[in-house]
Amino acid sequence: MLGRKRNIRLETDRLYLRPPQHADFREWAALRRTSQAFLTPWEPAWSKDHLSRKGFTNRVYWARRSISQGTAAPLFLFRRADNYLIGAITLDNIRRGPAQAGTLGYWIGQGFARQGYMLEALLAVEHFAFRDLDLSRLEAACLPENQPSRGLLERSGFKYEGVAQSYLQISGRWRTHVLYANLRGDRRGKTDAG
Repeated sequence: MLGRKRNIRLETDRLYLRPPQHADFREWAALRRTSQAFLTPWEPAWSKDHLSRKGFTNRVYWARRSISQGTAAPLFLFRRADNYLIGAITLDNIRRGPAQAGTLGYWIGQGFARQGYMLEALLAVEHFAFRDLDLSRLEAACLPENQPSRGLLERSGFKYEGVAQSYLQISGRWRTHVLYANLRGDRRGKTDAG
């Protein structure tokens, strides 16, 4: 169960993933600031204190509380070669009982996009969610025109499931999103033919 895994650390060939810490503030704020034009077309509007230390402190406390309560696993992505923060991925809205599901969201700094880093991170989080957290279903959504995100989801095993009208506010407007899901032991679209 997630609540017992307070010291989450996932590793891939080029990355390690761990929850945010107070000491990450400057690096996180710099990465978000330099990538702002790249990120904001795809994200909810940033609050006025988004890049402030206070806003970041609240984010760290939320991450700790969410992990402790088993409702989310917010993780930062660091390059192993130089310990450089390059993005984040969050397994959120974890539902137990009959659902055993969670929702994924992610972002990467502009200078690190389209280099396979997020695919590595996403595959690591999928493995963690299915094996360690015993989830059965992972969900993700993105804007229909976000082809890089759609391709990432499809390459990592997610399958298109439909459309959610007015799903999230992006840049101050309610925007329709496409929905994807990845199921543990998924056989959708597979046959027994060898």
